[in-house]
Amino acid sequence: MTALITRDELARELETGSLTVIDALPAEYYARAHLPGALNLVEADVEAKASQLLPNKDAAIVTYCSNPACPNSGQVAAKLTALGYTNVRKYPEGIQDWTEAGFPVEH
Repeated sequence: MTALITRDELARELETGSLTVIDALPAEYYARAHLPGALNLVEADVEAKASQLLPNKDAAIVTYCSNPACPNSGQVAAKLTALGYTNVRKYPEGIQDWTEAGFPVEH
């Protein structure tokens, strides 16, 4: 089971630059809006791209997708963990919660 992170915890850690955020949605959604500094990585590409995007397997990583009903962030987190990443958390409320709370996004 992937550990969770709250919106407020995520906002604080984004400010300090202490984590890498992974948008687990398809590229067209990522292009429309994503959390500041987020990298786009979908489940189908984890094995091929993770080592390039995320070279440090001990770094703090947070995955998210659209909302709690979206399974993508959990799937990406599980694959990363299976590949040996040791500090993966999930923001289950996703970008919907982030934007509804008035937090900024990038396009």
